[in-house]
Amino acid sequence: MDEVEATVGRPASVVMLKQISALDEGCRTVLARCPVAAFGYRDADGTSRTTFIGGRPGFVRVHSPTRISFTLPGSGDPHGSDPHKDVPHGPVSFFFLLPGVGEILRVNGSVADRNGRKARRGAETTVDIEEAYVHCAQAVLRSRLWQPPVPRTGPAAGITGDGPLLRPGVADFLAAAPFLALSTWDSSGGSDTSPRGDRQTVARILDGRTLVIPDRKGNKRADTLHNLLRDDRLSFAALVPGRTGVLHVRGRGAITDDPALLETMALRGMPPQLALLIDVEHAEVTGNDAVARSRLWTPGVHLAGGRMPDLMAMAGAHLAAGSAESAGGPPAFLLRAVGAIPGVTRLLRLVADRAYRSGLRKEGYEDHRDPTDTGPGAGGRRRGFLRRRAADPADPAALTDPAGGGGRVDPLREVRVAAVRRETPSAVTLVLEDVDGSPGPGVFDFRPGQFFTLVADIDGRPVRRAYSASSAPGSARLEVTVKHVEGGRFSTYVHRGLRAGDVLAVRGPSGSFHDEPQAPDAPDEIVLVAAGSGVTPMMSMIRTRLATTGPVRGRISLLYSSRSADEIIFAEELTRLAKDHPGRLSVTHVLTGQDGRLDADGVRRWVTALSPARGAHHYVCGPGPLMDTVRGVLSGLGVPDELVHHERYTGGADGGTGTATTTVPRVMTVEDGGRPVGTAVVEPGQTLLDAGLAAGLPLPFSCTVGNCGECMVRLRGGEVAQDGPNCLTPRQKADGYVLTCVGCPLSEVTLDIADP
Repeated sequence: MDEVEATVGRPASVVMLKQISALDEGCRTVLARCPVAAFGYRDADGTSRTTFIGGRPGFVRVHSPTRISFTLPGSGDPHGSDPHKDVPHGPVSFFFLLPGVGEILRVNGSVADRNGRKARRGAETTVDIEEAYVHCAQAVLRSRLWQPPVPRTGPAAGITGDGPLLRPGVADFLAAAPFLALSTWDSSGGSDTSPRGDRQTVARILDGRTLVIPDRKGNKRADTLHNLLRDDRLSFAALVPGRTGVLHVRGRGAITDDPALLETMALRGMPPQLALLIDVEHAEVTGNDAVARSRLWTPGVHLAGGRMPDLMAMAGAHLAAGSAESAGGPPAFLLRAVGAIPGVTRLLRLVADRAYRSGLRKEGYEDHRDPTDTGPGAGGRRRGFLRRRAADPADPAALTDPAGGGGRVDPLREVRVAAVRRETPSAVTLVLEDVDGSPGPGVFDFRPGQFFTLVADIDGRPVRRAYSASSAPGSARLEVTVKHVEGGRFSTYVHRGLRAGDVLAVRGPSGSFHDEPQAPDAPDEIVLVAAGSGVTPMMSMIRTRLATTGPVRGRISLLYSSRSADEIIFAEELTRLAKDHPGRLSVTHVLTGQDGRLDADGVRRWVTALSPARGAHHYVCGPGPLMDTVRGVLSGLGVPDELVHHERYTGGADGGTGTATTTVPRVMTVEDGGRPVGTAVVEPGQTLLDAGLAAGLPLPFSCTVGNCGECMVRLRGGEVAQDGPNCLTPRQKADGYVLTCVGCPLSEVTLDIADP
């Protein structure tokens, strides 16, 4: 310890006095605005882990000044092979990042309860707070974390020896990573997660299992160095600006002052004061939902002046609070009096900014542009050493999908569950309304038959599923009906976890399967064939037509296949509507449990007896075999293809074929008619669509689950695996089309988004 302090120095007393033991108002404001945090913890086996958590502002719930909770993705999953794998135990530590802001908020504590307080959206981790303080901006500034991502080309240099750093994608990621979160522990139950940043590359590879991280001058707290003298186990998570993947590394660390090694990391002849040597035991690149959903490198989400308290002012308030509890610090009343002087906060900010610049110059960072410039076109008033741009409705970045992370697309819409109505033992209807409770008709506008994509956080991860609207359009409430599917993650969540008052996100409407009774060329008669939950879009059509007062007053005929009488969705309402509208609506039920499956002969007899008008339109919705049967019958009866509309759906169970996966990062190039649009890195576990949206590429999409075909693009080069079943026809597959929402690259790929 003496040797370390002789090199880095002892921290000034005011540095330690800025540490508070409970969250004050400023800390709570930061947590409410913060979309992502670095999190360091150890599991029950003592394995060190660091990752990034969050995904949206306010993901941490503050229960009291000394207790918070949050959902840790993927942990405590009762369906996993080991429900307790990776569960945090004992001391934990965080630092909270605010997009566009240099300083960070660091929080340390210990796990208070795991699953004792169970959140409906997944396993809840509860932490007792022991200390919090504001960390200076130097790590963020050294790494240029919030400046526009710099394209990096070319693979990493050759690595000698063997080891975890030779795993696919690891060396290339490290060569491009300027920032990481480093977690260490001491022998008395304390944890610390510190930011580390450097120009270009923060951790350098010495051989296949050894890394070196320069330790440049800072606030002299040296928490990491002190901890490593007691316990050499560590872990870190590294970021590359513009990418949504995270490199996870764990191993054992040592401190070195070897002059020859330090000289290799010198800047303008100034080597770092020390360095960390890491013997790597595990290294892996994975996709990270928190980073993807946070859209950290989208300028429109960078916090503008007025939306965030100045963290240097917060540090001053913490210093006053710490001085009040300490006998050795400056008088607290004097610090509070100084802080209350008009303009002093701005003066402190100017002093801090000048100190940051001076410190960077002393370390050798002279080859950088003005660090107050976050990129071309950045504007807004100066605040917090970085100029930040407010979200502007005219700015394309402000029109991005908050869950997807990029692209000029329709935004997600937050909705509240007003009611959950039981339809059958296996089907419920969700009644949804705007979170802000906007009154008046026309709040949900769509065409009867179209679907919406629902997005929910389940176990800390965004899960999307497409469901047809069952209500009529033009109402302040939207109704979607969800049938429970064995193994279906979203439907299980809806049936077992969702309650009135919960909040979801909705995207849509989408789909070309719809009826427009108000249109001038609307058919006077429609014929509907459905099975199971395929009746939901039909119900929207029926409700809309029967409520229409326009010229369309023709016949509606429904042939509906269900397993049993108990499983007939909307049974009572269909009976009532048929009774209230004789001559307009007829409903024929087929119960497969007692009558057998609906076959071609049965469909033919029904349609023949119905004798629909020559211009009647036919709508079919259900599983693939039923669709094929009905279309074959209608074709045999001479019904033109243009009068037959169909909506194919899959069961919704998770997993598919399980083939669509990639275990290493792959580069995806997107073109539009041969013209380059941009590139993105598809991280392990990501789909082509996830990576493209996170990188801001204009990929088309709608349902995100392989049902609608809106995301179909042509594969110009490379190889893609796709989960099935999906809506691609054999001809489309043969012509080289793929679905980005269920496709994962098996090599570098080139996609063309020109209208197919």
